[in-house]
Amino acid sequence: MNDTDSKPRPGPKIIPRSGHTISRAGISRSALKVLYRLDKGGYQAFLVGGGVRDLLLGREPKDFDVATNARPEEVRQLFGNSRLIGRRFKLAHVRFGREIVEVVTFRGAADVEHDDRQHADSGRILRDNVFGAIEEDVWRRDFTVNALYYNIADFTIWDFTTGIEDVASRTLRLIGDPETRYREDPVRMLRAIRFAAKLGFEIAQESAEPIERLGALLRDVPPARLFDETLKLFQAGHAVRGLELLLQYNLLQYLFPYTAGSIAQDSSGGVLQLIREGLKNTDRRVTTDQSVTPMFLYAVMLWYPIRDAAKQLEMRDGLRETEAMLIANDTIVSGQQHYTAFPKRFSMPMKDILVMQQRLTNRRGARAQRLLEHKRFRAAYDFLLLRAACGEADQQLADWWTEVQGLAPDEQHKAFDVKRPRRRKPRRPRRRDSPPGEPP
Repeated sequence: MNDTDSKPRPGPKIIPRSGHTISRAGISRSALKVLYRLDKGGYQAFLVGGGVRDLLLGREPKDFDVATNARPEEVRQLFGNSRLIGRRFKLAHVRFGREIVEVVTFRGAADVEHDDRQHADSGRILRDNVFGAIEEDVWRRDFTVNALYYNIADFTIWDFTTGIEDVASRTLRLIGDPETRYREDPVRMLRAIRFAAKLGFEIAQESAEPIERLGALLRDVPPARLFDETLKLFQAGHAVRGLELLLQYNLLQYLFPYTAGSIAQDSSGGVLQLIREGLKNTDRRVTTDQSVTPMFLYAVMLWYPIRDAAKQLEMRDGLRETEAMLIANDTIVSGQQHYTAFPKRFSMPMKDILVMQQRLTNRRGARAQRLLEHKRFRAAYDFLLLRAACGEADQQLADWWTEVQGLAPDEQHKAFDVKRPRRRKPRRPRRRDSPPGEPP
């Protein structure tokens, strides 16, 4: 039981509608429908979390979450378009077309009777089906800026902590004792980095201090969950800042140990330069609403470990370059699975674009020309451009592949030094009444 759970808690500071900038016009119609139906049903209904925070910051929320004193089964009865999910903590998803509004029942304090929470020896919460009131729920949330409640009944904001002040000062502060909270869920350390990077906030000193020395707790988190957190951190438009914070708090080793090792052993800074440039490219694509894929992210992160492992295989076992690259790729990817699970639908295409880096050095012949038709060519070409921009590949080679893509077919044949096959004259048709082997 958390020592702070039994301490008396202050009531909320209630900010009236005239004292804040949140307008219902900024809240999605689907979220408003959920809030009003809960309120009409006699339940408390609050918009909570990142939606409130982002509205106060003048940002457009990515999604809207609702907190209520209605139990999950009661929410299910109110909304025919909902379903219950969750094992650690049961909640409801209310679907409106492609939009989902998450409805969470207020969580209770840890010392309530019949506590249904389960902890690992490290302190990590395994199960958390404990319901309570809003006065208890707030202390179970992670950061003060995520613990602001917008009341649909009178449009006020309820702040039990220093959330309003921290939004104004752009400070990310953990609720409760930081070490206890990180031990309950080590992923909170990654969330602290993600929110600081996303919002441009500074992590409060007392919340930042335990992160580096507790980082090893991330080894107990399932790799599939860390994969999801990795994508949130690196594919949401703030990847470069996220990388800097991971390095600052020495957490990259728990997500990408091979990458962290390559960075540590590289005195030239080339490894970090390529990773930064790759992440800048990802951030630009997110900002301009272009698609991003884990395949390219992992290619950027694992290129140097795989390349170096391949060189060792060439020198030690005398393998050819392509064969060594294939074996090194499988070895590094297999090891990476123990840290952040990497599904085959991403790892197999990544193998293609990394192996193609060697094939792109050949600019002559029909085989080289056929690379243009390879389904991974564009991704491999983009990766070649990235390497060339960092001085890790020949810039003239990258420029040549850029130029050849714009040529007409006949000019491409010349560029690849491929002779066009001579046309054969069509055979004269044989008369049907002529026996085989005799002229018609």
